[in-house]
Amino acid sequence: MPYGGDDWLAQTQEPTLEPDIPICDPHHHFWISRPEPLHYQRYLLPELSADVGSGHNVYSTVFIEVRCAYRQDGPDEMKPVGEVEYIQTIADASAAGEQGPTRAAAAIIGHADLKLGEGVRPVLAAMQAASPDRFRGVRHSVGWDESPELVNREIKGALSTEGYRSGAKVLASMGLILENSLYFHQLPELAEFARAVPNLTIVLNHIGGLLRVGPYANRDGEVLAEWRRGVEEVAQCPNIVMKLGGVGQLRYGYHWDDREIPIGSEELAETLGPLMDHCIQQFGPSRCMFESNFPVDKISYSYNVVFNAFKRLSKSYSESERAAMFHDTATRVYSIRV
Repeated sequence: MPYGGDDWLAQTQEPTLEPDIPICDPHHHFWISRPEPLHYQRYLLPELSADVGSGHNVYSTVFIEVRCAYRQDGPDEMKPVGEVEYIQTIADASAAGEQGPTRAAAAIIGHADLKLGEGVRPVLAAMQAASPDRFRGVRHSVGWDESPELVNREIKGALSTEGYRSGAKVLASMGLILENSLYFHQLPELAEFARAVPNLTIVLNHIGGLLRVGPYANRDGEVLAEWRRGVEEVAQCPNIVMKLGGVGQLRYGYHWDDREIPIGSEELAETLGPLMDHCIQQFGPSRCMFESNFPVDKISYSYNVVFNAFKRLSKSYSESERAAMFHDTATRVYSIRV
């Protein structure tokens, strides 16, 4: 079943709530295909446009690296530049009005190996040249866990290495953003890193990498308590911004993908509410933004449903606070003027 499957998702239909609220979706991907074990099929501008066009008022989106269309030759460290080059062509097509009014990939986050230290500078410069109007920074994920049941994205303790920190300082000196994905037990490491590079804007993905599978399954009492403490610690770093979403991934352990009928927004909001509220209370709406994480999260729910859920769970916040979380924080952080 590729990324949930549109036929499966179509079984849960509901009207779009508050369809006029402006949205900037700060986290989605494009890819031509993805190999096993992910089994994701093509997800490019037509597929994204069908999702964002399902009812919500999505003004713009941010593309996040996913190792798509890398260069096939040349130095290894320069191969990720190919992704930025390719996504720039998609963004140009979207800006020309193809596939609807949403400006897809109005900001682009690529990938570079920060462990190169000062050597990452020419890579970043090449990405800026490939997308002078949209490139905003890189994601260098550092998720690491000792369990063989989980995927490691980096070496243990990458955030504390001299190379990674030197590369992060290069990012900061160029006015670029660091997008980061990790596991919840690494949040104290991220706080220490953020304090070491205080002038670097760090965007923390997916509510800080909660895990509820493998060695963390059936341990919500202790796991959620540790996650909450970690969120509280990173929230003390003013240069960290939190993304609210990504919980449809399998490692979050809710198993919505196993259902015969996909989850609806009312139940989804009830489940997500305590998680999102904790993040919002710690970071404040001006440092939080709702994300789709599509098509990865599409394995669990539709685009219309997840943004309906975000609207339901944010009802108690003021109009300006909701505007920040749905649109204004993202457009400020990513310098989007759409």
